[in-house]
Amino acid sequence: MPLALTASVKPYTLQAMKKIILLVVVTLLAVIGYGHAQSQGTKSVVLEKNEGETRVRRPRGSLATPSAEFILKVTPENSGSKYLVLGTEEIPPGGVIPKHKHLEQDEILLIQTGTAHVTLDDKEYDVHAGGTVFFPAQTWVGLKNIGTDNISLVFVFSAPGFEKNMRCGSVPAGQIAPAINNDELKACAHEGHVEFEAFAPAEKK
Repeated sequence: MPLALTASVKPYTLQAMKKIILLVVVTLLAVIGYGHAQSQGTKSVVLEKNEGETRVRRPRGSLATPSAEFILKVTPENSGSKYLVLGTEEIPPGGVIPKHKHLEQDEILLIQTGTAHVTLDDKEYDVHAGGTVFFPAQTWVGLKNIGTDNISLVFVFSAPGFEKNMRCGSVPAGQIAPAINNDELKACAHEGHVEFEAFAPAEKK
């Protein structure tokens, strides 16, 4: 009787195992295929100093402008990056990045040349060539070039977002850059997850 029972169960067991194996294989193929599809949108990028998406800032009235143009090098649009944004700009002597805070992204500033006076909330620092500045989201930050040389600045964000503000307030190099008014600046800031002190309610400053 035990032998008969074993003989009758074995085909069923093999059939069930085949179904389980098939299910596992199909699941693995689906996961691999999904991962491949996800990675297809991201690509490696190697750029020289002046290569990338060069953009010209639109004149913005009373809101200080750090430089006439900047270069976006790593963004979701040009590299498929889902986690980082990187760009560069040359800030001339006297150039100012107006006080602002990023609502969702941490940021790193790499001061490659020149001397910057940096404000982080209520603290102030003079940062020289080769210096690094890190600050988390929700930190009020401002920068001024207090030296006689250009500041070669590299900015890195922990997540996409602010590049939308930068694109919103600029045009591709070679195009005419029309002036941008305060209402448009506020709309761009909202799109780019940033708040400028100049436009913030008094109680938030």
